[in-house]
Amino acid sequence: MAKITYREALNQAMCNEMERDDRVFLMGEEVAEYNGAYKVSQGMLDKFGPRRVIDTPITELGFAGLGVGASMAGLRPIIEFMTWNFAILAMDQIVNAAAKMKYMTGGQYSCPMVFRGAGGAAARVSSQHSQALENWYANIPGLKVVMPSNPADAKGLLAASIRDNDTVIFIENEMNYGDVGEVPEGEYIIPLGKADVKRAGKDVTLIAHSRMTGYALAAAEELAKQGIDAEVIDPRTIRPLDEATILASVAKTNCAVVIEEGWRFAGIGAEISARIMEKGFDDLDAPVLRVTGKDVPMPYAANLEQLALPSVAEIVEAARVVCNRN
Repeated sequence: MAKITYREALNQAMCNEMERDDRVFLMGEEVAEYNGAYKVSQGMLDKFGPRRVIDTPITELGFAGLGVGASMAGLRPIIEFMTWNFAILAMDQIVNAAAKMKYMTGGQYSCPMVFRGAGGAAARVSSQHSQALENWYANIPGLKVVMPSNPADAKGLLAASIRDNDTVIFIENEMNYGDVGEVPEGEYIIPLGKADVKRAGKDVTLIAHSRMTGYALAAAEELAKQGIDAEVIDPRTIRPLDEATILASVAKTNCAVVIEEGWRFAGIGAEISARIMEKGFDDLDAPVLRVTGKDVPMPYAANLEQLALPSVAEIVEAARVVCNRN
């Protein structure tokens, strides 16, 4: 184990897979000469050269489509979007080409590739750069959606995503890049579709992904001071969703709160809540509650930005409500 940052863990995963498989290459804006907008690809151009670490023009639709074609031809592209906000411009290639290729060709072609980059709100980058859009992609058959919350998961899940034979949407929260944690050295794989119990507990289940996992863990510590023992579940993979782990936790605690950075309407939390209500209703002592981002475009002002995002205090309050402690 070594203590490294989230961005270094991602770098290790890509380097390991590019050394293991010469079909893997990285392409995107500023990934080569500049070492990546968030320095995730630091040193990779020197290590693998310009044929495998490729800078592109500012044309998301174009290089996403080039990646789809390369994937169909037998390569394993990693396509980096500087942020997932910019990937909106490439939606046609992601949704209508990559996601549907295997189905529309009767299995003759597939698109084993990874689209990855920064998502969620950063700090004072305003409305067009602060969006949690994972629910868009999770709604599409043919796509897998992965969102690691810590450095070890980032390394293990990215390596698994690169090896996967389907198209993977890999969303890294912009505020997690500098996080430091213990990460296994060398080859490390975490299977897709497997949730992780980040904290065991018996009174309430907190389900959170990406950056919100840290918020849930902080809320669990505060709840412990109040005599409430919270279990924290990180799905890690949004699609396919490991509902078995979630339902097993709810069966134990009989209460659930779902937390997400994105907007409330038609969000990931709505899907998780619905599955708990449909398949775990008899285990519930209270309705499932959700803590989400506010239903507004992200403000620029720092104080308003904090009001628009979920907070630890809101998670604590929701947990107290479902545990009937108010």
